[in-house]
Amino acid sequence: MTCPEFRLSHTLLPTVFGLALLAAPPVAAQADPSAVTPDQSSANRVSETLTITARRREETVQQVPAAVTAFSALSLRDMGANDLEDLGVSVPNVNIVLGRGSSSSANIFIRGLGQPDALQSFDPGVGVYLDDVYMSRIQGALFKIFDIERIEVLRGPQGTLYGKNTIGGAIKLVTRRPGNEFEAFGEVTAGRFGRVDGKAFFGGPIIEDKVAFSASFLTSNRDGIVKDPATGRKFNDDNTIVTRAAIVFTPTDNFDADLSFDYTRQRTELTLGRQESDLQQVDLLLGARTILPAPTTEYDFTGSTGFADDRGQELDHWGISLRMSWEASDALTITSITAYRELKPDFYIDIDATPFEIGDVFVGIDQSQFSQELRFHYVQDRWDVIFGVYYLDEENVSEQLAFADDFLTFAGAPLTFLRTIDDDLDTTSLAAFVDVTFDITDRLSISGGVRYSYDRKKYFRTTDAILSGALFDQFAFEDRESWDAVTPSFSIDFQATDDLLVYARVARGFKSGGFNGRANAPGEEEAYDPEFVWTYEVGLKAEFADRRVTANLAAFYNDYKDFQARVSAILDPDAPLPDFAFPVLNAANIETYGIELELNAQVTDEFLLFGSLGYLKANYKEFMDAFRDRSDDPVPFAPKWTIQMGAAYTMEISNWGTATVRLDGNYKARHYLSVDIRDVLSQDGFWLLNASLTLEPDDGNWYFITAFRNITDEVYKTDAQEFSSVGNIQTAYYGDPFTWSITLGVSF
Repeated sequence: MTCPEFRLSHTLLPTVFGLALLAAPPVAAQADPSAVTPDQSSANRVSETLTITARRREETVQQVPAAVTAFSALSLRDMGANDLEDLGVSVPNVNIVLGRGSSSSANIFIRGLGQPDALQSFDPGVGVYLDDVYMSRIQGALFKIFDIERIEVLRGPQGTLYGKNTIGGAIKLVTRRPGNEFEAFGEVTAGRFGRVDGKAFFGGPIIEDKVAFSASFLTSNRDGIVKDPATGRKFNDDNTIVTRAAIVFTPTDNFDADLSFDYTRQRTELTLGRQESDLQQVDLLLGARTILPAPTTEYDFTGSTGFADDRGQELDHWGISLRMSWEASDALTITSITAYRELKPDFYIDIDATPFEIGDVFVGIDQSQFSQELRFHYVQDRWDVIFGVYYLDEENVSEQLAFADDFLTFAGAPLTFLRTIDDDLDTTSLAAFVDVTFDITDRLSISGGVRYSYDRKKYFRTTDAILSGALFDQFAFEDRESWDAVTPSFSIDFQATDDLLVYARVARGFKSGGFNGRANAPGEEEAYDPEFVWTYEVGLKAEFADRRVTANLAAFYNDYKDFQARVSAILDPDAPLPDFAFPVLNAANIETYGIELELNAQVTDEFLLFGSLGYLKANYKEFMDAFRDRSDDPVPFAPKWTIQMGAAYTMEISNWGTATVRLDGNYKARHYLSVDIRDVLSQDGFWLLNASLTLEPDDGNWYFITAFRNITDEVYKTDAQEFSSVGNIQTAYYGDPFTWSITLGVSF
């Protein structure tokens, strides 16, 4: 997640294109469970239509002139999705993984755009929104999936429709709202590694047609999948509790208000990776020496740490929001969203992932944010106009400790090292946006939008370094800076036939500048500049064979400027003490381009084929820093191919119900996991295979699912820490091995 604060294939194309003709995610046209009748099995839901609000208006995925993938509650259940990370394999050119060294951070890239550094002072490159409320930090953003009506994944810059802009794309979670009928469901899951999960929801009217209430609860528990063979201590576990509550008020026919609350509590062990290179110690007289050689065997999910048993990770994350909507007239709707959130992670992170104390850190964050969004939506004749204003005030206070008692020696004698950091980042964001759609004819529409963004940041930082009890380095600075930008968008779409939409879209994205959260000496305190991207997209959305087949195709090009890159550097190799720095540079211009194909084929009423294909080419047009030219380096987190292929088949069980078998395979091509390119921090192309069996009675209110993930027990890397200028730290984090689970659910 963060870092120590020192200054010191195979050939796949024939198979891919052959099977892609029959594949696509079953998520672009799925129904809410409340709308599904008993005979609509996992393999016979293509004809259902999921209503989304990606453009702040109700429409289907097939009507949106942009690349959007949507998941309903039922499709998420069929996938066995536990948190946002499970969606990454189902959307082309999207990478979602657990952030390095943490148990709750979200590292998200879309079309090669994201934020590769998980330090709390960086803004996300892809926005996560919970009921339209923006999450300002990636910590705590890897939400558990439950009590969800739908999830929408939007690719490309967002800003003319969204309260808080985002440069790479958006992931929008919409929770389930109570209605006029009482409903309840519960679910229990057990599985490998001692997994025990429970979910519950109940809701209904308090005053019919006027007030409704719902509450939900989740507990997610799993033993650690990484084990210390010497002590038996386990790491990378799960111990999470989530609760949500909502009240919906409808006092009149033209006004409603939703008040919602959510709280997440997490208490886990360390999230441990593996040091992939020689770990080094520096003697101030004798130079560097290897104290732990690089591993030579495949990762076996064992590891150890120098942290004591009570040094794990804690997270408390809660929020409250009030959404009010007033239909002022038949043409005008006014919506207000007021929200307050608090985020308090206390993370111990063993960055070098060894018993040696070289990259051992503590990061404590106390973050709060208040946001207010006001939108005016006007629909009249051929006009559809949205105008909005947005305000965000955030305070982000952190305390950090870096321990390195095994890093430095003097003539063989050990030297203790401690760095302490306190910083405070205050952010104010203001914006106004407008988006106008005009229907030239019944089939031809144009849309144009523009956003003005203003971000102001004030940063204070103080840090001390203590070597063998003596203060030898002290640094503090305070600065403030502001940035603004105008980001337009334009699209045109043509409904060529009732079943074919073609479109083109151009948009500009913006992410504000900031301050280096690792600045430890004069010269490092200068603010870095914003990022910008121009994105160009053309696509088509088609349905065939009486809607039994859907095909969505998009091609895109991104011109990405001033990428905010954190790099490692040795400033003065001849200095008496190691002279390290981690500057943040606007050093890179990047171009990415590619294609995305999503297909869905209902071969028979019982047999469904689904899948997706993403091709991504990402290159640095220029990447210069003060130390070398990196322009030929690969762009991290940008696999050339992402593929999903799967099938679901439903069998009738006479006089009882149905059994649905689901199989899917997911592929990621070779890619790198850090900005500073290291071969040991790359992942070769790999497949993940999953399967499930679902039993559902015709006249019952329950279901049974047994699921298997990573059936071939593939060993693969998901994220990495690279601080090679400190002890040659190069640590990789790995995805889960083979797991199984059984789930019993009941609804009323």
